[in-house]
Amino acid sequence: MSCGIRTSATSKIVAIKEQITAKEEQITEHRKNIEALEAVIKTLRDEEKAEEEIRTEKKHKLLAWFEVVTPDQPKPSWYRPYPIGSSHTIHWSAPTGNSTGSGTGVLSTGVVPPSTETWSTTVGTTDSVPATITTTAPATTVTTAPTGISSALASPSSSAPGGPDACAIVSKLVASFTSASPKATPTVPADIAYECLNSIPFNQSAASDLLESMRPYLNWQTTIAYLKNPPKDYADKIQPPYDFWGIFDAIEASVAAGAYASEYDFGWDVYESFQQAHDGHFNFVPDSVGSVFTFGRTVPLASVSEDGKSLPVIYAYADILAASFGNASFTPSSIVEIDGQNATDFLLDWSQYGSLQDRDALWNNLFYIPAQVSLGSSGTGTGTFSGSGRGRYVYPGAATTFTFANGSTVTNQNFARVLANFGNITSGADIYKEYFAVPTDAYAKALSLATSTTSSATSSATNGSSSATSSATTTSTPAPGYPSPVVRQSNNLNSGYFLDQPGFEDVAVLAVPSFVGSGDVEVEFQNVNSELIAAALAANKTKLIIDVSANGGGTILQGYDLFKQLFPSILPYGATRFRAHEAFDILGQEYSAIAANYTRSLNQSDDILDIESSAWNYRTDADINYEPFTSWPEKYGPHEFGNDSFTSIIRWNLSDVLTPLNSGGIYVSGYLNRSNITVQPFAAENIVVVYDGYCASTCTIFSELMRQQAGVKTIALGGRPNYDEIQAVGGVKGTNDFPWSYILSAAEEAFVYANSNHQEELNSTALGDYSQLPLYRSSSGPVVNSRDGIREGDETGTPLQFVYEPSDCRIFYTPAMVVDQSAVWRTVADTVWGQSDACVAGSNAFYGNKTKRDTSMTRVHGVRRDIDIEQAYKGLDVHTEEGIVLGGDSIMLP
Repeated sequence: MSCGIRTSATSKIVAIKEQITAKEEQITEHRKNIEALEAVIKTLRDEEKAEEEIRTEKKHKLLAWFEVVTPDQPKPSWYRPYPIGSSHTIHWSAPTGNSTGSGTGVLSTGVVPPSTETWSTTVGTTDSVPATITTTAPATTVTTAPTGISSALASPSSSAPGGPDACAIVSKLVASFTSASPKATPTVPADIAYECLNSIPFNQSAASDLLESMRPYLNWQTTIAYLKNPPKDYADKIQPPYDFWGIFDAIEASVAAGAYASEYDFGWDVYESFQQAHDGHFNFVPDSVGSVFTFGRTVPLASVSEDGKSLPVIYAYADILAASFGNASFTPSSIVEIDGQNATDFLLDWSQYGSLQDRDALWNNLFYIPAQVSLGSSGTGTGTFSGSGRGRYVYPGAATTFTFANGSTVTNQNFARVLANFGNITSGADIYKEYFAVPTDAYAKALSLATSTTSSATSSATNGSSSATSSATTTSTPAPGYPSPVVRQSNNLNSGYFLDQPGFEDVAVLAVPSFVGSGDVEVEFQNVNSELIAAALAANKTKLIIDVSANGGGTILQGYDLFKQLFPSILPYGATRFRAHEAFDILGQEYSAIAANYTRSLNQSDDILDIESSAWNYRTDADINYEPFTSWPEKYGPHEFGNDSFTSIIRWNLSDVLTPLNSGGIYVSGYLNRSNITVQPFAAENIVVVYDGYCASTCTIFSELMRQQAGVKTIALGGRPNYDEIQAVGGVKGTNDFPWSYILSAAEEAFVYANSNHQEELNSTALGDYSQLPLYRSSSGPVVNSRDGIREGDETGTPLQFVYEPSDCRIFYTPAMVVDQSAVWRTVADTVWGQSDACVAGSNAFYGNKTKRDTSMTRVHGVRRDIDIEQAYKGLDVHTEEGIVLGGDSIMLP
């Protein structure tokens, strides 16, 4: 029996040895595959270097051509003399850094935050076992007086793989990633993704067609003339003059000259032509820029003042978290350089990639701010620096190197999120064929779409609501860094709180980081506002802080409704106007004539209701005196301002029975079925509105009503490291955005209701120029700013977008305020109604409560003891996703 056991054991040993031998042979084969792949990569690098030299020569020739042929015309952004290799370079600059590496980002003390991810880069081999390629040079970290953020990621080398087969490498990386994490969004090294983009061939004729198809939609943008010749305050304090048409025409000339080396080069210039307008309602993201990859960095940042009075400095946000919770064995060190450049200068440059107009708001948007994180993937996440918001579209280089005040240096590899399916992709040409080539009917124009039995690419956005579909959502869990609410909208779009700490027993807070834009939660949003006000009054709260941090807008009439809940006796002014042009005028004539045949009632078909409730029916809206218009010519005008033509002043008729069609289904408080709301709940001097600069669109409308008509004071947070006054509203101040899909569907509708003879007449006008092509070639729904906001009594007719208006008080962020949102509210309450003063600019004499600033009374409020640490770390993983589900008729998409 024992002999049999020994024989069996011997047989097993022999079998194991044979398996080991087989594994060793397999490993040897893998090593050969790796060596072969590395040889291929080296060849691709050499080929790419040669191609880069050819492209550079072509660029110099084209530059010379521009100087000779069009010496005084604006030049395309790709040939600006940005320094090669700088981390904020545009697409044309040579990338740096090896694309491979593996490691885990950890605190230098050995503490691994709960949100820390393991980054691995793998390239699939010929069998099921992927080969992991790593470089050997370690990141440099000074361990004495550690800064808290370090990484085991390998340092990048001076060159990157890519070229024609970079997309094939991405395909293999994605396959390995998806095999290991099937539910996660695949990520690959940023430089490989960038090289893949640059290998997509340029289609000259398709690019020319796209630009031509965009022009009709651009006629709706209200601000182009003002951008070229803005008021002095705007040019001096906000953004310099910008000639959009000059840039757009230059891109068209570059296309005609065959100057672009890749489809991505072309797409980036188109994207930048819109982005440089710094208008969150003026947006076109080409497919090559936003539908294949987005980019990111692994380290979110924060800009904070230690004591609330000293100038803010920059930290890794994870260091702030660790220090705030007392689980760090180090003292956080500030970041003094990024990629070898002064950190402040680097970030000031990078901030300009944001969608906001105001420079202090752009600065704030670089960083982790709890209010943005509260919105989940539909906000700007952890900031534009780390690849959220508009920062996700910008290639950040292969890696980012941080130098800290204590002398330590850390280099982290940057990444790209893979948005497209790479299952059948082996080259850039495959990407163009699979994702950018459009069907024949993409060229179909409004008349053929109206008379065709096939569906068009237009969305059914109601009355100009911006929307797109994807997996991006607001979060359904309580927001990281926020206390327990009295009432909360299920997606954190608004929520209410009581400050019960000593000294703040009479203060309530209404946090409003959004004005919705989604029809299924409009009523819930309205109810949360009403419930917080009722609960505050029942609890004898006499003071109200309204926090609109992160609020990029939403549904226009939600802004009106909240104002009317607070000030029911004030008639909102809210003057607006459209740009006057042929297509707008013809739609007005057609829609007004059609609507004349129907009673203005909800008892109509959906198609008729769309026409009756639209701005092109003169019976919708009120005039400057809040009286009905009597004809379309009276509403249309036009009137000349700022070297352009505009409609008459238009105001919302809040008593209109069709209000629910323009409000997501609600009636505005004080009117119709909510006419019972007549009592003002708080005195104006007991309300303060708090901003982080991101306020835009509907938030602008609400802010204008609160400041100009109700006299409520404002506090702006953060801003660039100086002691200057800053604006409260830093986002787009336009009051309505139209998706291009809505404009196209409106043009189609005019053809639908016309007989064949009239259809031919309409087709010979500007209405016949609209096609689906731009909708097919954009990664998210393009929009224009369709309405300007105009201040009451302003006879110059200057759009609010170009009016500079500082806040009443400016407060710096402290470390606690970027971890615990209630620290913001306590600081504000103490400054406005208490004995302390955190204002660093403006006045602390709110409503006459104080007469003299006493800096000795400044209190720095700390992090709450009951804050959820794990939830706070989860916030580090929030980023902006493509295709935002939030919409609305006045929203700035992140």
